[in-house]
Amino acid sequence: MNTVLEVSGLTKQYDGIRAVDDLTFSLGEHTATALIGPNGSGKTTTLSMLAGLLRQTSGTIRFSGEGKDPRSAIGFLPQYPKFFPWMTAIEYMELAAGLSGLEGRSVRSACEKTLGFVGLGDAGKKRIGGFSGGMKQRLGLAQAIVHRPSLLLLDEPVSALDPAGRREVMEMLKELGGSTTILYSTHILNDAEEMTDQLLFLRSGKLIEQGPLREVREKYGGSGYRVLFNNPEAAERFAASAPWAARADGSAVTISGEAVSMEELLRYAGGHPAGITNIGRVSVRLEDIFMKVVERP
Repeated sequence: MNTVLEVSGLTKQYDGIRAVDDLTFSLGEHTATALIGPNGSGKTTTLSMLAGLLRQTSGTIRFSGEGKDPRSAIGFLPQYPKFFPWMTAIEYMELAAGLSGLEGRSVRSACEKTLGFVGLGDAGKKRIGGFSGGMKQRLGLAQAIVHRPSLLLLDEPVSALDPAGRREVMEMLKELGGSTTILYSTHILNDAEEMTDQLLFLRSGKLIEQGPLREVREKYGGSGYRVLFNNPEAAERFAASAPWAARADGSAVTISGEAVSMEELLRYAGGHPAGITNIGRVSVRLEDIFMKVVERP
């Protein structure tokens, strides 16, 4: 896999305080990476440095995108994008396209196509001042991708959207993932769980955990099995008698995947079927991993 971005020792210091402290990571081509951390952990500062909006105190950023100016191959959506309310959407898009290096007669068609992609195809001639928050967020995404960047940086891209809007934007990002590399910060961990190749955990400006979602899951609890029963008493009896560590919670029993295989579990359950209604696989939630990583000393 080709590397699109290499970051080494990236640091940003304000008045003696390190907002971002010695980050080192890389992004592969056509991957989606989630930047996760509590408020104040340095996510926005990191993205702003990668986008060229802030100068780092130290460290290097190497971008392998096409073009003489690597910034022209980067798209950026800030957490709170700014708009000119008197402009129409198509005027704003043409301005953004020009700033991103697009020129010529193809600019208008590129802007119209991008507005259509984000669901604003019928709003091109409407003034932005009349847009809802969700429409503005879509417009912000449109300006970030109009020039088809090699690297797309998104700061909380769905935080201003309702659940239906989040779903639509996440589907758009999945589609974009086939043609660009995406790095996005988010606090909506369910969304990150379904569109992430790599996780980067920040705490107090430091990168405290990173890796593919599968490997991080294995490290912080892995996968397991859940056995459902028709009553809590049956679940308690099963958990107490099982030959592996098992935890009963109401009418469910959870067993670590490291302790037993599905085949062994099914064989045992077949000999102890009292009250069992379902057996299935479960994976540790990203929310649980987040809490373990953030609270880790």
